[in-house]
This record gives sequence, C-alpha cells and structure tokens, in this order.
Amino acid sequence: MSASNATYRSKRNYLYAFITFFALILPFIKINGHQIFLLSFDKKQLHLMGTAFDMQELYLMPFLLMFMFIGIFAMTAIGGRAFCGWGCPQTIFRVIYRDLIETNLLKLRKRISNKQIEPDWSKKENSAKRVVGITIWAVLSLLASANFLWFFIPPSDFFAYMSNPMEHTVLLGFWLGIAGFLIYDVVFMKEDWCIYVCPYSRVQSVLYDEDTLQPIYTTQRGGAIYDEHKEKVIFKAKDFDKALNAECTTCESCVTVCPTHIDIRKGTQLECINCLECVDACTKVMGKLGKASLVNWTSLNAEQTHSKVKLLRAKTIMYGVLLGLILVALTFMSGKKEYMLLNINKTTELYKISEDKQKVSNLFLLLFQNTQDKPYTYKIEVVGEYKGKVNIERFDEVKLRAGKMAKKVIMLSTTQKLVNDVKKDTPLTVTLKAYAVENPKEVVVFRKAIFIYPRADKLQ
Repeated sequence: MSASNATYRSKRNYLYAFITFFALILPFIKINGHQIFLLSFDKKQLHLMGTAFDMQELYLMPFLLMFMFIGIFAMTAIGGRAFCGWGCPQTIFRVIYRDLIETNLLKLRKRISNKQIEPDWSKKENSAKRVVGITIWAVLSLLASANFLWFFIPPSDFFAYMSNPMEHTVLLGFWLGIAGFLIYDVVFMKEDWCIYVCPYSRVQSVLYDEDTLQPIYTTQRGGAIYDEHKEKVIFKAKDFDKALNAECTTCESCVTVCPTHIDIRKGTQLECINCLECVDACTKVMGKLGKASLVNWTSLNAEQTHSKVKLLRAKTIMYGVLLGLILVALTFMSGKKEYMLLNINKTTELYKISEDKQKVSNLFLLLFQNTQDKPYTYKIEVVGEYKGKVNIERFDEVKLRAGKMAKKVIMLSTTQKLVNDVKKDTPLTVTLKAYAVENPKEVVVFRKAIFIYPRADKLQ
C-alpha cells in the first residue's frame, strides 16, 4: 500500500481536527435532556446515547469495557499502533504544541520534517519564545482539562461550580491538576510518554502478527542498512549505492522526521506509533528520483510475497464476531432499562399471626428511587399467582421528586389458606408490580417478595 497524492500527515491533521471538534462539542449535545455520554459521580448516573442509567443499573459497564478493550485489540491486530499515531490525545497534543505552536507560530523549529534537533535554548530569543509557547499551551491545557471533566460533570454544572471555585476546591484541584500534568507531559516528557510510560505500548507487540499493517522498509530495493544485530553498516550514500546497487540514498529523512526518534530501516520496533511520517518523507525523496517509496504502510507478509494486505483472517474475524456479540448484548441490556428503582427487603420478623389465627402477615422494607427528571407518584399491586389472595396493607402511594429516594414499610397479608404443610413454614414467591400513575406503561417494574407462610398447626 503506497501513499496517495495527499500525504498521510495531511490526512492525520484533518482527522485530528475532527476528533478535537467532536470531543469539544460532544458534552454539549443532549438527547431527551440527557448527555450522549456522561459518567457522573456527583449524580451517580451513566448517560449513554440519551438514556440515563442509575448507578444500581450499571450492568452495561462491563459490556462497554469489553467492547473498548477488544476493539483496541482488534485495531492493533489490523493496524498496529494506528490509534497512537492517528487518534491518541497525547499525539494530537504534541502535534499542536510542537508543529503548530513551536514550528509554525513561533518559528522555534526550522521545519516540521526535522523533529530530532531541539531549538537552541541558550539563546534569549528562543527562551522568550518558549515562555510564550508554554503560556499558549497552558491556556489550551485548561481547555483540554475542562473538556475531559465535562464527561464526568455536565458543562452547565461545571461552569456553575467554577463561578464559585473556592466552594468546589476538589473540582478546582482536578481541573488545575490535569492541566498541570498536560503541560509537563506535552512540553517536557514529550514522546517519552509513548515509549516508556504508556501501557498500550507494552502489550501491543503480542497483538501483532505477520499481517499487521505497519511502516515497513523494503530491504530488497533499498538495501540492508543494518545487520542482524541492528548495527549500522552503511554510512555514505555513494559507497552504499556502488557496493550494493541499492536505491536508498541514506538521506535519513525517514529518521529525522520520526517523532519517537527511531530508524524505521531497523524493522518493527516497539516505539513506532504508526504515524507514517517516515512513509511521507521517503515518498517525497524517492518521488524526486522518479521511484516509489522505500517505506510503505503494509504488512510483513504482503511485503515479502508482493501481495495485498490480508485484512480478513482468523484473528480479525474472531474479533469482529466478539464485537458483534457485545453490541447485541449492549442493545439487549439497554432495552431493559428501568425508569424507576425498587428494592424489596424482608424485615427480621418472619411472619405475624392474628389472635384469631385467621390472618398471616409479613413486613417488607421498600426503597423507591425516582431516576427520572420529573416527579412521579408510585403505586404497588400484587400480580400473578397470588393476585386476590395476598393483600397489600399500610401502603397507598408514594410521591417522589426527580432523583429522590424514599423508604416505606408495607405489609403483605392473607386470610386464605395458601399451604397445608404441618411440618415446616413455607416460603412463597409473591410478584409485586410497582408503577407510576402518570405513566404506568413505561415506568413500571416487577419485583419478587418472599412471603413466609406458617405451618398448618400454628393456624389451628
């Protein structure tokens, strides 16, 4: 696979712009009054595609996490560290700071194509420009930090809290702390994060196979620059060309442009983030000579056999099937969303028998929660097998404002002979239906209550 007329760098920059714009506006988009994605520890809710799930309903989280991790595994098996080079915030931030601010805006670097040479910081002019650059990035870091927090605190709440920052010091600390980390990371740690700190780089090598897309140097045309011990054996272009009749000019454009400071001609390396800068660089140099690039985005198998990259294979099909199953499970589980919460717990007293031994009653503690954004009035009734046989006492209805909870004690009783067992007490499963008077078809839940019925000799 060779580069098209548009360079990979320009394609990445368009993608970076889209990701940045999308990340900034996403927290402000609402469906039915709820965020597209929000994990609120303050309100104890998960918003997903316009549906609000209470913390007691976070049965979706395992599926979301599985989808994320398996999706990353699948992406790595197909395109290597493509996420690192094309979608990771760390890479986007470095491009903004190094290429946009330092190079294009402040002219601290001569050109984007040489990322190996740092500016001469001993010059006062460069030092002053660096202060300006860090200041600009500090402002952008505050925005990036706020944008991150908006996925946990809605923007409207965030701005309201920050209007009185000293009353919300924890949030203020997180905001400034994350911004401070971004300044240190992007300005001082730089690509060392990708090489030494990022856990993804530690596991990506085990996910690669012979068909994984990655930048590959064509030794058959360019010649072997390094021996089997990764030791450099050729230094001068003219000697190299004469000795081996190789096409590589040893201009090292593919080396100087690399943000992680590797030489792609050594082969697959842990530090490579698949940004494809080396492909662009070699394409430009070899294009002037009327030749195809010596570095291409392809796979080892495709390079060795001169065939197309095999995207559909056992591993990728397996990942596709797993992701499909998780999506089906997510769709099914999200359809089971309950628009109210109700927990039923039995009290410590098993049952109570009336003095005339004609009535049996059980006490239950009910915890209601209105998970919606408007008030509701809730009622309960017995349904199923024991409808008309077991009655509800000490409960009429409960009114709850949006997001509020309430505890109620109810009594289930019966005057009918439900069981005739002279040896032991019998637990009976009674089905309760709780619903909102305002919307009984949608806001409704069914719960099981264990009703203990005494043995027959206690009722004689």
